[in-house]
Amino acid sequence: MTHAMLKGSNVPLDTAAVRAVLRWTPGPGVPDVDASALLLGVSGRVRSDEDFVFYNQPRHPSGLVRRLPKKRDSGGLTDTVEADLGGLDVSVDRVVIAASSDGGTFRSVSDLRILLYDATSGADHEPLALFSVTAETGEETAVICGELYRRGDTWKFRAVGQGYPTGLIGLATDFGISVDEDAQDIQDAAAAQDPQGGQEGFRDAPGSQGAGDSPGAAQEGTGAASGSPDLDLTVAHPPVPPQPTMPPPMPDRAPAYGYPQPQQPVNAPAPAYGYPQPMPAPEQNPAPDFRMPPMGPQFVRS
Repeated sequence: MTHAMLKGSNVPLDTAAVRAVLRWTPGPGVPDVDASALLLGVSGRVRSDEDFVFYNQPRHPSGLVRRLPKKRDSGGLTDTVEADLGGLDVSVDRVVIAASSDGGTFRSVSDLRILLYDATSGADHEPLALFSVTAETGEETAVICGELYRRGDTWKFRAVGQGYPTGLIGLATDFGISVDEDAQDIQDAAAAQDPQGGQEGFRDAPGSQGAGDSPGAAQEGTGAASGSPDLDLTVAHPPVPPQPTMPPPMPDRAPAYGYPQPQQPVNAPAPAYGYPQPMPAPEQNPAPDFRMPPMGPQFVRS
């Protein structure tokens, strides 16, 4: 007897191997639907990326969970996942059965349902359970249809019906799958959100070559023959205040009487008291009007 399930309900399984079949009605404007499975540990996350079975990885390394080719029958299109529950490692606590749409949202998918069969019996047997999956908001591009989970030594199936507007990538990352998105897809999405290419928020760095600049123009802007950016153009420096101009140093004056005399050449006689002292060379005296004071003792009146 087939159990018609409601969202959130569960049913015990008396078989060690099941076949979960997704079925929907194709037609114009209806996106394609792909089945996938995630093997989860007790933490609710995959143990590694190998625990994700989908169209690019249709078989688990253990061989116990696998995705079968799509088929068309009188009821529509089907995509199937088989799981040998009895042989799964004890570290696998749940097997999530999901569906993703390609080319539209689940609003456009008609009669989506999951049927659970005993994989050890023939194809003519009735399904063990049936759950009609309906879109909650209509914007979902991925949905968890149901999950197979352990209860002691037995397994059960729960009808879930939880949708994701972020597609198969969003669903997989929620369960711990590391997804490497194509850099071009990211760039195209950013360009679609900002047709101006981010010109309002960003500026070309000094010395960088724009789309319409020639290599020579870039080098001329930086002043470097190699085209490397000038650090003075890329680093903001505070203005340097003008430094005061210091007057040139005055030449040493001739010492007065009583002070040490300048060093004289060895053969030159020392000037006697009362005689004029030698004057510096004209080019060394920047003040031509300068005159030496009278020689002799300097007295200061008290």
